[in-house]
Amino acid sequence: MFHIIVEKTYDDVSREAFKVVKEVVKNVENPVLGLATGSSPIGMYKKMIADHNSAGTSYKNVRTWNLDEYVGIPRDHDQSYWTFMHENLFVGLDIKEENIHIPVGDAEDEQAECEAYEKSMEGITVDLQVLGIGVDGHIGFNEPGTPFDSLTHLTELTEQTRQDNARFFDGDIDQVPTSAITMGLATIMRARKIILIATGENKADAIKGMIEGPLTTDCPASILQNHPDVVVVLDEEAASKLNQR
Repeated sequence: MFHIIVEKTYDDVSREAFKVVKEVVKNVENPVLGLATGSSPIGMYKKMIADHNSAGTSYKNVRTWNLDEYVGIPRDHDQSYWTFMHENLFVGLDIKEENIHIPVGDAEDEQAECEAYEKSMEGITVDLQVLGIGVDGHIGFNEPGTPFDSLTHLTELTEQTRQDNARFFDGDIDQVPTSAITMGLATIMRARKIILIATGENKADAIKGMIEGPLTTDCPASILQNHPDVVVVLDEEAASKLNQR
């Protein structure tokens, strides 16, 4: 079930998304957050840090599992998702390093890393999973065609995804990794609550497919139609093709 919130600006979107996160962090004992990278959640992460500094909201008892990581780059690479999360969120909170879980992108055995990451979530219920969405409807790095019953797995990135992410690599697509480790769609769906953030006209088709389109692996995010509690926070451009808001 979707609860759709449409705001005018990215800052407004980030504020509304932050409210959802804070409610979980404040009201759930030992909360578990599933986190995402990319440009969509950065504003929300900034508000989490600002609130921690001003209101004293603590993350000492929070555990986090990230959606994904590029394959083939070390954690200290400036574009690894380990680096992204520490620079954009963790450095500003009182979260314990041992409570942070991110796949190892340069593991010697990538398949074993996928299995170990999935196993690390056994017996864990993610209280709130943060998602963005790709222009092709991918969530995490679950590209079109990913089975709905998929668990954490190794995935080849599409040309579209690599082009979209080239901006983080000085515009050089040759520097963008060709594969990633990602939570699967079934892994994501186990979360108790999901929040998806999207802004910009380029996300409008994906959002329409996710909410109003058929349930199909051609739009991996459409699986969220089967989840009982999904908050979707959009700006007007991302919501522009929806029939109902």
